[in-house]
Amino acid sequence: MSTRPHYKFWPKRLPHAITTPATSLWDNLAVSARRYPNKAAIVFFGRVLTYSQLMHQAERLAARLHALGVARGDRVILNMQNCPQLVIAHFAILRANAVVVPVNPMNRAEELKHYIVDPDAKVAITTADLAPDLIKASDDLAEKDRLAHVIVTHFTDAFDPGSTGADIPAAWRDWLLTRHELRAPAGGHSMAWSEALDHHSPLPGLAVGPADLAVLPYTSGTTGLPKGCMHAHASIMHNATAACAWGNATPDNVALLVVPMFHITGMVSVMHSNIFCGGTLVMMPRWDRDLAGRLISHWKVTTWTNIPTMVIDLMASPQFGHFDLSSLVHIGGGGAAMPQAVAQRLLEQFGLRYVEGYGLTETAAPSHSNPPDDPKQQCLGIPFMGCDARVVDPETLQELPAGEQGEIIIHGPMVFDGYWKRPEATQAAFIDFEGKRFFRSGDLGKTDEDGYFFLTDRLKRMINASGFKVWPAEVEALMFRHPAIQEACVISASDSYRGETVKAVVVLRPSHKGQVHEEDIIAWCRDHMAVYKAPRIVQFVDALPKSGSGKVMWRTLQEAEGGD
Repeated sequence: MSTRPHYKFWPKRLPHAITTPATSLWDNLAVSARRYPNKAAIVFFGRVLTYSQLMHQAERLAARLHALGVARGDRVILNMQNCPQLVIAHFAILRANAVVVPVNPMNRAEELKHYIVDPDAKVAITTADLAPDLIKASDDLAEKDRLAHVIVTHFTDAFDPGSTGADIPAAWRDWLLTRHELRAPAGGHSMAWSEALDHHSPLPGLAVGPADLAVLPYTSGTTGLPKGCMHAHASIMHNATAACAWGNATPDNVALLVVPMFHITGMVSVMHSNIFCGGTLVMMPRWDRDLAGRLISHWKVTTWTNIPTMVIDLMASPQFGHFDLSSLVHIGGGGAAMPQAVAQRLLEQFGLRYVEGYGLTETAAPSHSNPPDDPKQQCLGIPFMGCDARVVDPETLQELPAGEQGEIIIHGPMVFDGYWKRPEATQAAFIDFEGKRFFRSGDLGKTDEDGYFFLTDRLKRMINASGFKVWPAEVEALMFRHPAIQEACVISASDSYRGETVKAVVVLRPSHKGQVHEEDIIAWCRDHMAVYKAPRIVQFVDALPKSGSGKVMWRTLQEAEGGD
């Protein structure tokens, strides 16, 4: 039995576990809208959306979804960059008693097919710049699998009427301000955002509770296509409320929301936690260091969850000396280790301790976090509120003492229910340990004498590029669709900025040798998969190393590259 030495460093004001509300996630917005109706819920390029406005628009969209036939438990795709409409749509889907399927907006048509077919989605909500790929994906499917309805919004739907977008970075102006013509999916219908909200259809009764499925985010793995992680209202509710307690949040929180909300961290630790406590979300659609500096300065941002490369980039800006970061009282994140020198500069220059955390899609973001008053640098932290985490031998499943490397296993109210339609994968992901159901993270780590956890290696074959997880098997499967590629093996290569980047070692078909160049493969990949997955380096070889059974020996290539 674990002695839990980390309790010595536990925030003294907090219990080790919390009692979460026995209500749905929708109730969090409804309660905050009643308490703070005129308070800013979202700030987006200068426009303020109050809590009462946010709830009203979410209710109108929920009624529209109900009128389109969305029923309790139905899955609805939500495919957007960060914008107010994403928050409205997310809560509208929940209010319609349905399930949010968050999709990475960087995915291209070929990848999007899986997110339509696997969850049996018939309705999608997206932005106009992403709609063509989503509709193409639907059109390419069998008739029974296609989308029936697509609700499409423009970023300008969130702007003040007559806004010129003067504060938009120049590189974003075409992307954010261009109006696109709507096109319907084959056999289905498209609807503009304004039409979706402008109606008087009745709301359905709120029928879901803590045990009902709320969110189905997808995660990839060592083999096959991405798997849906089944999160009930209860698991998301736990980490949203626990994040508020851990971060000492109040309704006066002003959070910079730039980590993407399709990802579990942005969704739970930033969006849901701030909606629960009645905080204000100052929203960025994607990263821009100077815009971030101006927003922190102008709106007096108090808390910022990020990935370390954002902090490094902001501090490297020529304008950095003109930004006022004095309002920040909490800064932290995860996805990659914060370089010690940068963390030290934050502490010395601003008195800010960078609080790193750890979690997976399966654990609704944090399963571990550093205590805000006692963080250790380049450390995962200690098991989060209500969480029991251990380090075990991955073969014998026996718990290991401090200092010894093993697999991190996790038990707690934040752990997902299992993989959608994948009972075998679900069974393989869990073990019985000391009479409790523990999730196998696939990450190797160790604890120190204080009970803090450190990541040391991976059991799973994965590349971490600036906090984005890239699964080589998924990239390889997409690359095999290129007519020139006979074989491909994807490995990681070191990158001074991203930490790791994607490299593909490729064997060309004899018919294409001399006709196709490395740059051609890179360009094709960027057209057919999310940009963070696309190989930045391609190396042609005559043959890949293989075992006696014919399996590609990816580890041999990885070791030759100098990593693993």
